Formats: sequence, structure tokens, C-alpha cells
Amino acid sequence: MSQLYFTPGPAELYPTVAQHIQTALAEQVGSISHRSAAFRKIYQHTDEQLRTLLNIPSSHAILFTGSATEIWERVIQNCVEFESFHCVNGSFSQKFYDTANDLKKFTHLFEKPLGQGFDYDDFVKVTDGTTEDTSGKVKIPDYVELVGLTANETSTGVQMRGVDINKLKRSYRSKLFCVDMVSSAPYHSLDFEEVDSAFFSVQKSFGLPAGLGVWIVNEKCLAKAESLKAKDNVIGSYHSLPSLWKNYKNFETPETPNVWNIYLLGKVAEDMNRVGIETIRRETDAKAKKIYDFLEKTEGYEPYVKNPDHRSPTVAVANTIESSKELIERIKKEGMVVGSGYGKAKDSQIRIANFPAVSMEQVERLLQAMKPV
Repeated sequence: MSQLYFTPGPAELYPTVAQHIQTALAEQVGSISHRSAAFRKIYQHTDEQLRTLLNIPSSHAILFTGSATEIWERVIQNCVEFESFHCVNGSFSQKFYDTANDLKKFTHLFEKPLGQGFDYDDFVKVTDGTTEDTSGKVKIPDYVELVGLTANETSTGVQMRGVDINKLKRSYRSKLFCVDMVSSAPYHSLDFEEVDSAFFSVQKSFGLPAGLGVWIVNEKCLAKAESLKAKDNVIGSYHSLPSLWKNYKNFETPETPNVWNIYLLGKVAEDMNRVGIETIRRETDAKAKKIYDFLEKTEGYEPYVKNPDHRSPTVAVANTIESSKELIERIKKEGMVVGSGYGKAKDSQIRIANFPAVSMEQVERLLQAMKPV
């Protein structure tokens, strides 16, 4: 029996993916050269559709890597000479921080307990070189070059709202801001006139097979990378930012990329544009409300994230009284799969992906299957 996947990645394939795969096979997409006009057309189409969907300005390039995990390393190598600042409240934001340490940068850490999120009001505001006199808040240090934020912490179901990210960047305009959107794009609304860099992988909210990372990055980051290279800093080889950008100008890549997935991403982004990003966001919010209402009102469950403002609309995490392993098996018998808790929470939590690939009717079917027996 085929299953419906509510897992936080790989996730349920977007409903039109099977059709696009058939078209790709007919057009022999898997055999074309990445130096051909046919590939450049595919890259350009995907670029145009993502720009429309995410409102990405011309100052930013859209680059492709092997994974979002790779982009952690690319960002640190190309945008940090000495110091970075990281907000950490889960395993994936921690790994971004760890990557900077592995690359021997001086790292600043603002950490919160698992299940808690970050707000604009957690930080001291700096405007026009003047700092407000506020105790009990965190000031991003003067010599920090890059601030790493996580829009959606996939391990714990905690979000940092787009409005807070945008406002924080406006308070620290001189610093480069990089946002992990791995399990929230295209839901999160980022102001790319302000945010310098963001990245995601396609096997989550875009409902595609795994194997492609997408790096959205602006000219300020490129200038930083070029200045580091001029000082003989190691910024990578064929996947350095200058190398990726140089090829991008011709809608090419330094090496043979995942042509198949780039093609599918462009087609799915086009489908999402037909639906409309605001419609996708409204539908995501409506489904998330249904899920969290169920978790709050149903015996045997509770939302892991206590503050409603910090609850992720795209990955809901629930504490369970019933063994999560037994619960997952029970739900699987009804033709659906949910994710287990992450790390130490594997046996006491479940994670429910609320991506555009699943409908309200399918969410309601899942919640019916989750009711205590």
C-alpha cells in the first residue's frame, strides 16, 4: 500500500512531480549536457520561477549545490574572515555553528533551550551607529561579519518569524545575514532587499526527491568572498562563491549538477506560482491551526513548543504519552507516515510536516488516525 508522507524530509512529493518526471523522461533531460543551451534554458526557467515565488531581487544569484548542508560550509568560507554570530536552539542551528568552529572562525553563540525561539525583542537595537541602553538583551558584537539565523528549526519545530528576521537585519545593516530556510521555504516571507543570503534543500517544502541545495546570495556576499580570496584565504575551489557566480551569469554551473532536480524544481515552483504564494501561506496557516488545535485538545498529546508565536507552521512537534514508535506504526497501518522525534526525543515525540504537498483533507485524515484508541 502506498503511504502518505507527513515526514519532515524527505517528504511527500508535490502532486505534480510524477507528471513532470514523465515529461522530463520524454524530453531526455537526464542525458543533456550542462553546457548546452537546453540546460541553460532549464536553469533560467527555474531562476525566474523562484524569483517570482520568493520575491528575490536582481542583486541576488540563485545557485545550486549538492545539499543545504554543503551551504553551511560555503557561507562560512566565503563570507567570514574572522567572526560569526549564531542563534542556536536545536540540532540544525547547532550544526551551522559547529561548521564555523570547524573552519576555525571565532564564533559568538546566542543559545536558547530546545523548544524556545528568538524574537526581535531579544536583541539590542543598533541604529545609525547608536545603541539603545537596554539590559538583559543581546548585542551582536561590533566585529561580527556574518549572522546565522534559522527560520525553521526542523529538529524542534521552532520558527523565527520572517518579520523578526527582517527587523533584526535593519538594526544591523553592516553585517551579512544568512538564513537557513531548509524546512520553511517558500512559506517564510523574507525581505531579500535586506537579507543577504538564504538557503534551502528541495526534499522538504518543495516536495522533490533529495539531492539539491539552493543558495540565494547577494552581491555583498560575493564582494566579501572576492576580498577574502585576494588575501589568500581559502574559500573553496570549484564551489567557491566567485566560481559559482561566474558560471551563474551564463546559467551554468562549475560541474555537472543535478540537472534532473533543477528541472523539477523549476516546474514545481511554476505550479506554486499558479496557486500563488499568498494562497500557499494561508493554506499552510489553516492546516497548522488544525494540527495545533488537535494537539492542545486531544488527550495524550501536547505541542512541544509552548509559545504560539514560536510554533512552526511547517513542522509541528508533539509530545506523546503513547510510545512514539507504537504511534507511528499505528498511523502507518492507516496509510500515513509521520516523523519521529529528533535525537534524544526520538521515543517521546513525533514531527508532522505541514508542507504544500499535503491538503487540508489529508491533514484531517491524519488527525483522525492519531486519535487515542
